[in-house]
Amino acid sequence: MNLSAIARKGLDGVLPSDAEILFLIAQAPERLNELLEHAHRIRMARFGNKVGLCAIVNAKSGTCSEDCAFCAQSGHHAAASPQYPLLSEREIAAAAARARRSGATRFGIVASGKLVGGRDMDGFEAAVKAVAGQGMTPDLSPGLLDRSQLTRLKKAGLCGYHHNLETSAAYFPKMCTTHTYDEDVDAVRAGLDAGLYVCSGGISGIGETWDDRVELALLLRDLGVPSVPMNFLTPIPGTPLEGRAPLSPEEALTIIALYRFLLPDRQLRICGGRPTVFGTARRSEVFTAGASGLMIGDYLTTRGGDAQTDLDDMRRAGLAPAKE
Repeated sequence: MNLSAIARKGLDGVLPSDAEILFLIAQAPERLNELLEHAHRIRMARFGNKVGLCAIVNAKSGTCSEDCAFCAQSGHHAAASPQYPLLSEREIAAAAARARRSGATRFGIVASGKLVGGRDMDGFEAAVKAVAGQGMTPDLSPGLLDRSQLTRLKKAGLCGYHHNLETSAAYFPKMCTTHTYDEDVDAVRAGLDAGLYVCSGGISGIGETWDDRVELALLLRDLGVPSVPMNFLTPIPGTPLEGRAPLSPEEALTIIALYRFLLPDRQLRICGGRPTVFGTARRSEVFTAGASGLMIGDYLTTRGGDAQTDLDDMRRAGLAPAKE
């Protein structure tokens, strides 16, 4: 068993066997660069030298009814998170315009909460139209939407629905008790059934095992999710995970590479937690570890990086922004 043979299967879109998955995970640290090189080959074969760039706005913040252990916006925790209702369409349009000037092509409207009421639905509909009016592809992350809500928003111009599964079904109850994993999976299926570009992934570094990481990737593969955001825990004071140490860059890079082997044709977007895990010295390494997309700018409640620095790092790696 060797990396080259497993990579050839990835180039053909063939899923590694269980034994091969364990082999990928168990690579010694001195072989990390070789693992990353093979993951990058698969990524280049599928996406060429293009990187999909997206950005978000925290459009409705705080007092969330859900108790996700890693999230600063939960009303169950004592984190110092901003609290405000849904921003106006003018404010959201202005944020989209700033993201477009920074190089993003997709723009996500992210709102705290589980369910969406009528007033917010009206606001989301207006916001989607406002984002599209800025020449951006509008995406929405509002919690759990049903098929009728998704259809309404699609008619308004919505292109993408973002709803993370976060981790495996087995580990999920340790992270959230206020809704079920099946509800999240049903929401992802509803977005796919509505013909939307679904962005669904998870967060690493929350205490999960490698088995949990693999299980999530395989579920996303089976569901047919086209875009997979990869987040890494930033421990936030006031949340249950405030004392957990961040992942090492080496482990995070191995996760990215593994996901490229398991999801060879899916957009792997590096999102929250990148500054915490990689810092400034190693932030560019995600570009040659199998990632094909990147969130630029700030995250929900934590700071991101400088967009121009990301563009410069990308070009030094021989990559260029995609026109998604």
